[in-house]
Amino acid sequence: MEKQQKSSHVVLVMVTFQGHITPMLQLASILHSKGFSITIVHPELNSPNPSNHPKFTFISIPDKLTESQLSDKDAASPVWSLNKNCAAPLQQCLEKILHSLHHIAAVIYDTLMYCAQTITEDLGLLGIVLRTGSATTMLFYPAFSQLDEERIDFVYEIKSPELQALQLKRLRALLSQNATKAMTEVRVAFANVLKRSSAIIVNSMEFLELEALSKVKQYFPAPIITIGPLHKLAPAICSSLLTEDDKCISWLNKQAPKSVIYVSFASIVNIDNKQPFLWVVRPGMVRGSEWIESLPNGFKESVGERGCIVKWAPQKEVLAHAAVGGFWTHCGWNSTIESICEGVPMLCRPFFGDQHLNTSYICNVWKIGLELQNLERGNIERTIKRLMMDMEGNGIRNRAIDLKEKAAFYLMEEGSTSCSFNMLIKHILSV
Repeated sequence: MEKQQKSSHVVLVMVTFQGHITPMLQLASILHSKGFSITIVHPELNSPNPSNHPKFTFISIPDKLTESQLSDKDAASPVWSLNKNCAAPLQQCLEKILHSLHHIAAVIYDTLMYCAQTITEDLGLLGIVLRTGSATTMLFYPAFSQLDEERIDFVYEIKSPELQALQLKRLRALLSQNATKAMTEVRVAFANVLKRSSAIIVNSMEFLELEALSKVKQYFPAPIITIGPLHKLAPAICSSLLTEDDKCISWLNKQAPKSVIYVSFASIVNIDNKQPFLWVVRPGMVRGSEWIESLPNGFKESVGERGCIVKWAPQKEVLAHAAVGGFWTHCGWNSTIESICEGVPMLCRPFFGDQHLNTSYICNVWKIGLELQNLERGNIERTIKRLMMDMEGNGIRNRAIDLKEKAAFYLMEEGSTSCSFNMLIKHILSV
């Protein structure tokens, strides 16, 4: 019994950015339900509230991140600083846990905390990486870091419908533009840890990116375990850094089916005056404003019951609501997966990073959304009308429903999700 207890302890190394907290906590909940005891190590930044997760042990480590680093326009800069500052405290923390428990079954770390791989190797521990984005993003890292670039160029030339529709060469060129020194170093680090980790967990469903996954598996030697969608497999958890305003659900209850466009985006200017909308405006999202002070005088009054504006919404509940007929989004991977699982078509306005790749999947491969390429008034109105009212939108909506049904079948189908988890558990207990 004592040996089993020791071998079933898993340490998760979390990066406390919103899009990364949620999938890591979901994975922790699922592993706990399978009998593992869980310790979560995380930077002090945005520390989760342990009282919301009483079954886990939380340990914070100093990150020494400054406000200027967090507000840096170069998204890679705080990631680079996080790894530089957290490496020594993380190693000390894992050494203490190891001394106390005598055995750690595995250390599962977010890709952004790539320093964890070297530490697990030094301590003789099993290091497993969690990818919070799509599996396809892994095709870019070797090319960005110029590792085996001829081989990765071969992937871009393959004549397959999925990979051609993704326009990978165009996306690589787009993501390579104005790459900073920090961005290059972080991408090199990503490629290195993905090749050195003992396994790679991806929050995805294999059928979503089947052809790309087959190429990823050829390049990276570690087993790639697709265990998504995590939000459908894990029990409900509290992981939001902001308080969710559920008054929007009462407002949605009053709207006609499929009539509302849900907007989680910094701008909603010039939506048609007949289009109902639910708009999430995070505090500080609009530069120079605490919240919505920059809106024209009388805007809220002129909107009336046609619109609902909140600081943060329970997104999974919103997307599952019958009144929601479209989702205007930056296309982060969590939002993309959640929208797919509810059959909601997307209006895509990617901003940076893998959002461009996700948009390419949404619009060109799965064909369940439209890309909004500019915010000119007439273009916004036309694109929303195409998605919400026109015959083109009906086709998009039907494909979105088909994909939702495939996702539901994938979750129920024996040998898909359950097989992936059995593979993960077997791997964790293999040492």
